[in-house]
Amino acid sequence: MPIAAVPSRQELVDHLERTRIAGNVATPRDNNLDHYAKLADGDRYYWLGLELGDRWTDADAVLELMVERCGVVADPEHVVGHDTISAELTVDALDRAAVALRKAAESGSRVLLATGHPAGLLPVHQATALALEAAGCEVLEVPAGLYADNGDIRQVGGVAMVHRGGNLMHTHSPDPMREILDARARAGLQPPDLVFADHGWAGYAGQQGIDTVGFADCNDPALFVGEAEGRLLATVPLDDNVPPLHYAPMTAYLLAAAGLSD
Repeated sequence: MPIAAVPSRQELVDHLERTRIAGNVATPRDNNLDHYAKLADGDRYYWLGLELGDRWTDADAVLELMVERCGVVADPEHVVGHDTISAELTVDALDRAAVALRKAAESGSRVLLATGHPAGLLPVHQATALALEAAGCEVLEVPAGLYADNGDIRQVGGVAMVHRGGNLMHTHSPDPMREILDARARAGLQPPDLVFADHGWAGYAGQQGIDTVGFADCNDPALFVGEAEGRLLATVPLDDNVPPLHYAPMTAYLLAAAGLSD
């Protein structure tokens, strides 16, 4: 993905809404509400590797959190049709993520990058990996021979993903991150200082007390809960599966805000 010229905040907001990364997004409202209810009902698939106990058993409270942190429609009677993500909240979260990346670069941190959405977000993670490595960070290599989620864990351009049958897989599972962290511990290696990821990759890392930046769609409330509870440094709200080229201005903004642009 070519890195676009760095947009201003307003230019980025406009771009996010125009490409439906934010604004009126494609994720259906009924799907969002269903996922909020399943998280509240204790369905661990929707916890994305976090341990929520009995703290989020009210689906209305989950909706309120998503209004605050993601910008979905506040009206509980709105149950079908489109939903929304606030582009302003997206940029606010990118600014928080940039603080974490800047800190990692300044300290030469060990960073692990991973995605469960390779068809959408992979170029964002790859560009970030390159920028962090150029700044002196150690982009961690995934130990060989790890398996999770009915596939093997592979790394492409510094980014860990699940591979199965010749395909890089969409996955919400926390198991791949668990396998990586456990393998490093068995080998006597230190855990990452920072994880930059999404889905269960991010949730599991945050649950382990690792500084974590995550990306999440409006139907994945767990990472927003994780940030609200202090287990993620930033959760960036966005449609996580638009054509990858549309993320280029967002990536340019993030890396510039982190001081990682040329």
